[in-house]
Amino acid sequence: MPLFVQNKSLGRINSSADLFDQFPYLQENGRAFRCRPLVEVDPKCLLYVQQREFAATTPEDQSVSVIGSDDATTCHLIVLRHTGSGAVCLAHCDGSNTWTEVSLLVKAVISLNGSKEGRLELHLVGGFNDDSKTSHELSFNILAAFHMQKNDIHLETCCITEINDTVVDGIHRPVVYGIGVNVKTGEVFPSVFPHKGPAEELRSTRTFTGGEMVDIYDARRGLVKIGPCKWSPNMDVAFWLSQNDDTILKYLSTSPMAEPPHFVQHMKSTIQFFLEHPDCDGLFPRGQPQLYHRAKTGTWERVDQP
Repeated sequence: MPLFVQNKSLGRINSSADLFDQFPYLQENGRAFRCRPLVEVDPKCLLYVQQREFAATTPEDQSVSVIGSDDATTCHLIVLRHTGSGAVCLAHCDGSNTWTEVSLLVKAVISLNGSKEGRLELHLVGGFNDDSKTSHELSFNILAAFHMQKNDIHLETCCITEINDTVVDGIHRPVVYGIGVNVKTGEVFPSVFPHKGPAEELRSTRTFTGGEMVDIYDARRGLVKIGPCKWSPNMDVAFWLSQNDDTILKYLSTSPMAEPPHFVQHMKSTIQFFLEHPDCDGLFPRGQPQLYHRAKTGTWERVDQP
């Protein structure tokens, strides 16, 4: 079944530019989206999704009102929602295994739908006109992967690559780095998230060491689930902690000139966590995942497992 735009089949495209040429409405829609003001989200109702993670839930969720993610440069943020049940998923994709990841997102929403009438609606945000064309490739691969799904999917928002690009002091960078989706209403909006927990450094280390896309949320129990993860000790990465910011940006980022200001510190804290936990088994007693639930204070609190 094809991807649809305004109830018209997407057909064959060779790039995101082709898409905007075929459907000028998407270009207008994308430009309008990037002009919207950033929304400040209360962390007490937020479920934050990091790179190579996704989370899905329904409007009945009593622990999560907004799913969000940010710090996307060449990465793309995906929201898929069923209009009948309100089941919704948000993912942060970096192109590591796009075709498999898209299938996981569709299955996650369908599994929460409960066979209600409605349609699947897709929102894509991220990327920019980077020199290596990483964003362009990821935009095309995501669109192609959704187009090949067996379910009809309707593209509603497409603020990607050339539409999400701006030039500041002669340097290309994204306009929108982060988005949130209101679980109750389905509204998708630009946002930024100072709070990226729970277990921010553990989750970042999982991605840093090559972890694949993973579902971090059990909607039926209202639990964030992290791991168990596996990585091998490698003391050589300590080298990066002695390097200057420009070197870290040059070699550890796909888009050195477009990263948010906290990128270098984030990388250093991730590497430090990795060095402090060379054997990750100690983070997961008896091979069990770390579980977190929403405490009465609104924060994510670790659940002790028997």
